Amino acid sequence: MAGFTVSSLWRRDREQNGQANGATVSTVGTEDEKHSHVQQQRSTSENSDLGPNEPDYLQQPKVGELPPGEAEAGGMGRHLGLFSTTFLIIGRIIGTGIFSTPSSITKGVGSVGAAMMLWLLGLGIAFAGLFIWLELGCMIPRSGGEKVYLEAAYRRPKLFATTVFAFQIVLLGFTASGCVIAVEYIYKAADKLASEWEKRGVAILIITFICSLHAFIPNFGLRFMNAIGIIKVLVLLFIVITGFVVLGGGTHIQNPRASFQNSFAGTSSSGYQWSNSLFKVLNSFAGYTNAAYVLNEVRNPVRTLKIAGPLGLGICGTFYLLANVAYFSAATPSEVAKSGTTVAALFMNKVFGHQGQQAISVLIALSAFGNVMTVTFAQARVNQELAKEGVLPWPKFWASNWPFGSPSAGLFLHWIPSFIVIVAIPFGDAYNFILDLEGYPGSVINFFVVVGFFWLRYKNPEVLRPFRCWWPVAAFYMAAQIFQMVAPFLRPPGGKGDTSLPYWLSSVVGIAVLVTGAMWWATWRKVLPAVGRYDLVPERERLDDGTNVVVYKKVKRG
Repeated sequence: MAGFTVSSLWRRDREQNGQANGATVSTVGTEDEKHSHVQQQRSTSENSDLGPNEPDYLQQPKVGELPPGEAEAGGMGRHLGLFSTTFLIIGRIIGTGIFSTPSSITKGVGSVGAAMMLWLLGLGIAFAGLFIWLELGCMIPRSGGEKVYLEAAYRRPKLFATTVFAFQIVLLGFTASGCVIAVEYIYKAADKLASEWEKRGVAILIITFICSLHAFIPNFGLRFMNAIGIIKVLVLLFIVITGFVVLGGGTHIQNPRASFQNSFAGTSSSGYQWSNSLFKVLNSFAGYTNAAYVLNEVRNPVRTLKIAGPLGLGICGTFYLLANVAYFSAATPSEVAKSGTTVAALFMNKVFGHQGQQAISVLIALSAFGNVMTVTFAQARVNQELAKEGVLPWPKFWASNWPFGSPSAGLFLHWIPSFIVIVAIPFGDAYNFILDLEGYPGSVINFFVVVGFFWLRYKNPEVLRPFRCWWPVAAFYMAAQIFQMVAPFLRPPGGKGDTSLPYWLSSVVGIAVLVTGAMWWATWRKVLPAVGRYDLVPERERLDDGTNVVVYKKVKRG
């Protein structure tokens, strides 16, 4: 048990003939142990919830120390269907971006035509990324997202990629910004001013309520999350329909098509403005990978993922493009550019007056709240998967599903950095800096996921892939990630970015976070064992709730 692994993939035809010529097996362990291990994996595969056309466990790359079947044990089981999985994606993508960022994007690129081109480009990049995650997720239908794909591609040094990813996702995976944005719109809807600490207090209540809901009433939390997702779609549908009514001359708006005449007039020639605007567009589409984090809980995960991914992103992308058309039908490009973070409120005020503006503020606050719910739901599962692999301190605590089958400890681990950011970071430039900091390490991680995608294609061409991404699409997405890593270092006009802080600082700090994760791995895996003269030996333990966890024991060297 301790040393045996099935480390390569078994071809279907060879397996049917009782052969295993394509597999390599470690020499550690007796023949009985090896036979028992393979039989256990076969049994797990046969009794799994995977469909008949989905890859069984013997046809997946090795991921981590937990074998398939054991990795999925515990928790709430496979309770997410197509509807919930689709709205897990929709709820993550639709936050506040589509209601606010069209203003800064229009201001950056200078024209309606250029702004619409960026939204189309951003949607194309998002679909390219989705197709990569679909291939990887269908090939290895396990919770964890990037954690799983990095482990499959980067086996050496052991746990290096996992540890760096864990350091980044735990420290920077907070939802403090979504909570603060929700609070801002709540007070805007109420036409009230509040002190900074009042806003912090409400933001803390929001994140605490959401984590408690997912921990103690998980089934109700899921239904509530789906309901908010439906409301988000209906809000965007209302904006789109209203936009068509405006374009058709059904309101008091004069000359509603004026913004689309000579639509490229005033287009900016600044490379920084274009790159910064595209960065914001891509951030608005973030979330299409959300289902990949929870695949252990998805029924028929491969089939569901192949439908829910394109459906969720397609719905959001269509509404995003049409919502922009609606905004420009009621307001001029200049008005949209000057509206700041309230472009949707400007639209509603133009068409329906002040009451419409207040109503949309309430709905945007609800959208931000729902976005925090979906991020928290998925983030807790990622935290739990990292703990189950033993890369977090006290792994048995963080991996626990006690007491209601939900990853309550993973939710608490998500709550901690969110609470710290809400309380400790002052609003203004420092807070905007934190928002910028969240994105850069994610682009680096995504880049290495794509590199790993190509490596797995080369290393394991025989693996069953229920979904295949066309390689030029993957190359296009890789180029986009390189752009996102380089663009923040382009000098803006006058050398000044969005805040008073140096424009490159957030990216440098983001790189420092990843480097610190690498240093933590070196300390944990190399330096301390060398100083203490011990080896870290993985052992699998089963918790009372059925969850399997890898615990690294210190064994003194002889």
